Order: sequence, then structure tokens, then C-alpha cells
Amino acid sequence: METDRLILRPWRESDAVSLFRYASDPDIGPIAGWLPHASVDDSLEIIRTVFASPEIYAVVLKNSHEPVGSCGIMFSDSLHSADMKQGEAEIGYWIGKPYWGQGMIPEAVKALLSRCFNKLRLDAVWCGYYEGNDKSKRVCEKSGFKYHHTNPDIVSPLGDKRTEHFYVMTKEDYKMMYKRKA
Repeated sequence: METDRLILRPWRESDAVSLFRYASDPDIGPIAGWLPHASVDDSLEIIRTVFASPEIYAVVLKNSHEPVGSCGIMFSDSLHSADMKQGEAEIGYWIGKPYWGQGMIPEAVKALLSRCFNKLRLDAVWCGYYEGNDKSKRVCEKSGFKYHHTNPDIVSPLGDKRTEHFYVMTKEDYKMMYKRKA
């Protein structure tokens, strides 16, 4: 998938050094519920396992061809936070700190939403974030998701209890949003 500034493509083992550069930052993973990467080998293992799942993409800058983040579509049969039904998925994302606030993740999410509703024919797409992750909240709102509910005392992948907020976009919401912009 391509956007104005980005290429969304599967992760490659050769991306491990770039992945480590951004995923080792302690301001990135913990707020999303995962540990910072400890080594390039750690990043390579993530590429071989977690990022090998279908619909998980490297967020690659068109101008440098460097992966600077990740985004993906997770279905009800995989690890996810939202209580999804058949025909629904959850979008997840992160981007390296040097690229925060530049609108790249909303750009990537827009491409994922198009894939979800136009190619995968989903009925609804969820997006969630932990309390305090205001940047992720902003992505949800900027991308057109609507607040749905909050779950307190969710155990994160790190084992701590957090409050998680959930947003949703239905197929009808998507059609209305893009009909107005056409």
C-alpha cells in the first residue's frame, strides 16, 4: 500500500537494525504495552514472529525507504484488545519518536481503513489505547473513529493494570466519512 509519503509493506529481516533504532526507545513500547527492544536480535525475533502475521506492515518513508514504525490489522482470531465479532478487526500502530506529530500514522491508518472496508469487506474496525497515550487518542479521533467504551483494570501485555479506551468505525461511518470528502 502507498500513501503520499509512506509505503506500507511486510517487514523484512533486513529491517531489524531500523526496527531496533525506534523500538528500543523507552517512550515508544511501554505506553502501548510492550517492552522496548533490548537488541537488534530482539528486533529480528519480533520480525520473525509478531510481525510475520498477515496484515502487519512496516511504515516506510518513501523518501528514504527506511521503516520508522509499524501498523497492522488484527482479527478476532489473533491477539487483540477489543471484543470483536466475526467481520471486525482492530488497527494498531506506532511510530518512532522523531516522526511524532507529523501526521504519518493517521496517513497509514487511512490506508488501512481503505483496505479493511474496500478489500477485506469488514463490518467494523476498532482502535484502542491505554489511558495517558494522548498521541494514540489523537490518531483515533483524527482518523474518524468514534468513542465506544472504556475498560478499567485491563491487564496489559506487560502485566500491569491499565484503563483502555476503545473507538470504533463501522462500514457505514466509513462510507459517510469518505462520501463527504469526495
